[in-house]
Amino acid sequence: MAGSLFDEECDYLFKMVLIGDSAVGKSNLLSRFAKDEFRLDSKPTIGVEFAYRNVKIKDKIAKAQIWDTAGQERFRAITSSYYRGALGAMLVYDITRRVTFENLRKWLHELREYGNRDMVIILVGNKSDLVDAREVKAEDGQSLAQLEDLCFMETSAKENLNVEDAFLQMITKIFEIASQKSLEAKEKEPTKQALDGRKEIIYVVDEVSATKQTNCCTS
Repeated sequence: MAGSLFDEECDYLFKMVLIGDSAVGKSNLLSRFAKDEFRLDSKPTIGVEFAYRNVKIKDKIAKAQIWDTAGQERFRAITSSYYRGALGAMLVYDITRRVTFENLRKWLHELREYGNRDMVIILVGNKSDLVDAREVKAEDGQSLAQLEDLCFMETSAKENLNVEDAFLQMITKIFEIASQKSLEAKEKEPTKQALDGRKEIIYVVDEVSATKQTNCCTS
């Protein structure tokens, strides 16, 4: 997207990450949300890529900075910097490949080791359009989400099913947490001046931690 990182249109800047095995569709989910594009011949991600999209929530503009990384083990050296400052994570598996669902335990362990322990996490079963090739039932995803206290949704980047809803659910939850933290900070520091007297850009950095997330809706 054009414009500087801290452009004037932005009230909040939220970093979010996409995690999961290789070829589960992370890059296509991101491109569908950020640019409304889908590529059937999408190449594997090398290292880290990210995209932005501005989202209006109530009377504020939140800039979503969404990071996408390779699922292959040889690229995992970037792990700690990848998770640094992230307030949200989309944990993705492929409903047509059972192994990608079984590997979610590994990804959750990594997420909780390197990420903010209170970040908003949404579990996404991608490629829901491939019903004949399904190996993971929706009920399995729902059960894991309930067990681990995650949001859950099945999506299809190809058919653009629930992609917008999945990202907006995560962004809205992060916004609620950030708004509450901003309010609490202002109550503690009543003399603090907002940026340019009108608004304040909140950029999530290492030392910022979210409040305890509540259980969010599923579909």
